[in-house]
Amino acid sequence: MAGINTADAPQIQIKFVTKQTQFAVPDNPFSVSVNIIPDELNILVNQILKDSGNDKQVEFDFLVCSELLRTSLSEHINERGASTEDVIDVEYLEKHPPPEPQDCLVHDDWVSAVAVSEKWILSGCYDNTVQIWTSKGQHKLTIPGHSAPVKSVAWISMDLESGTFVSASQDQTAIIWKWNITRNSVDWIHVCRGHEQSLESVGVNKDEGVMATGSWDTMLKIWSTSDEDENDNEDGESRSKRMKTDRGKTRTPKRTMKGHKEAVSGVVWSDKSELITCSWDHTLKIWDSELGGIKHEIPGNKSFFDLDYSPLSRVVITASADRHIRLYDPRTSEGSIVKTTFTGHTQWVQGVRWSTTNENLFISGACDNSLKLWDTRSPKAPLYELSGHENKVLACNWSNPKFIVSGGADNTVRVFKSSYA
Repeated sequence: MAGINTADAPQIQIKFVTKQTQFAVPDNPFSVSVNIIPDELNILVNQILKDSGNDKQVEFDFLVCSELLRTSLSEHINERGASTEDVIDVEYLEKHPPPEPQDCLVHDDWVSAVAVSEKWILSGCYDNTVQIWTSKGQHKLTIPGHSAPVKSVAWISMDLESGTFVSASQDQTAIIWKWNITRNSVDWIHVCRGHEQSLESVGVNKDEGVMATGSWDTMLKIWSTSDEDENDNEDGESRSKRMKTDRGKTRTPKRTMKGHKEAVSGVVWSDKSELITCSWDHTLKIWDSELGGIKHEIPGNKSFFDLDYSPLSRVVITASADRHIRLYDPRTSEGSIVKTTFTGHTQWVQGVRWSTTNENLFISGACDNSLKLWDTRSPKAPLYELSGHENKVLACNWSNPKFIVSGGADNTVRVFKSSYA
């Protein structure tokens, strides 16, 4: 039985396991010091691999009791109630390098919204404009149209010739735009009117051809995203009564849903007819968009500023005023609905977004000027802090697995190249 750090400290038996077969080592137990730390485990695994003929030095992360090891082994297993008398499984996996800073896209005012589709970046700004950029940092268009800051943007559809997107603003409207990529020109297709106060959030359901908006008026509204003029709205407004704006037709909501008591700060679709919203009223609500009612409510303890749902793991993460990020299982009926709390920011967390390809990874941006990359298996410390912003981070996006994008009160969009695709 091999050993490491055998002097003085008590010993514990561990067994190395991995799902990455190219790095597999014999599964016989090893005796190591209970005080062994990840760097020392790295040395041990690389030595075993070298003895097996693999000379490449690899940096690994280690999973013990389903969480990434960030302290000594004894501290880690004691916190989780495991026994030092048992042989402890230590799963190792190749550590990804940190995302690399790629571009800094300079704006004239705070950037409060970002969205990525393939190779295009949308940004919404406090100077009332929407801007389009390439993922390589080239500016394509500045789009005026709103009369107040833009708080949320989202892509609706994209092909080789055109893209459709929506911008939601403090001017109480959401505008649906069509961008002709070849001509690099934008048409204002529809202006969505119905909210009585500032819009804070928009979520697009691409499969169903609808979107949802949340507002300071506490309402959640459902709209069609179709290019065509439509007549199916809850107020029964006839086509002849529609107001014609300068560049597009007014669209009214298909449905208005009441339930929140304060601003609806985030909205995300979790199914073809199910939405999850977060609010300044300290609650999450799960809605049935077809029936127009609340299916379930999850209480929180502070105002929520943002949320995101992962179709991979079917759980929700939230950004909150108490500096913490929380992971909720919206479908649980047993025990605590809060499954994990992630602590690392020092001020309000403004934005959270899941990876679309890895169920364990997400990003967060906060008023402490920081953007962080997290693994759900490491709640006490982020994997990486992505530095660059010099003021509050107001929005973040990871829709394209190759790029992590964030916008902030330093008037910039920061683009980081990700190796997690």
